[in-house]
Amino acid sequence: MGPSTRPLISRKAIDQAVCRLGDQINTDFAREPLTLVIVLKGAVFFGADLARVLRMPLTMEFIRAQSYRGDQSSGQVIFRRLSDPIIADRNVLIVEDILDTGRTTAALFEDLRRQAPARLALCTLLDKPEGRKVASEADYTGFQIPNYFVIGYGLDYNERYRELPAIHIMEEFPPSADVNRHEGR
Repeated sequence: MGPSTRPLISRKAIDQAVCRLGDQINTDFAREPLTLVIVLKGAVFFGADLARVLRMPLTMEFIRAQSYRGDQSSGQVIFRRLSDPIIADRNVLIVEDILDTGRTTAALFEDLRRQAPARLALCTLLDKPEGRKVASEADYTGFQIPNYFVIGYGLDYNERYRELPAIHIMEEFPPSADVNRHEGR
């Protein structure tokens, strides 16, 4: 069991997508201050790369979302904040590694909306619509992928493979594992 020999999405393609997404966000927010809420651990690489191409005053906050135990989704999302961000009346962009079941995204939107941001949007590197259990849509999407379990560029399998520069399919994935458990890792 391990990463596919050839990447599903190359580092060059990721870099191009980050620049494209940055251009869209720069246009949409027109140099207005923006708070990035980066969902750990999976979106840390994507969030850092995205922040470097944005051209507006930024603040960065980090939140840890957990929706599984071991290799099974619990169906419940638990948030752990690294700090208590003040987002009332601010433009907020949630930065996710993958939009899969939609549970993490829906719970995070509900949690952040209570703080009354001026604008709340979602940017995800990967969108896996086949895995959707809860209606969720991203405002900005890097790539739409089929229902593969993917690793690399922040995405992991049991805390391994995050450091891979490209996105790979996890080969020989155990048949009993839930392939729709990416969110909140």
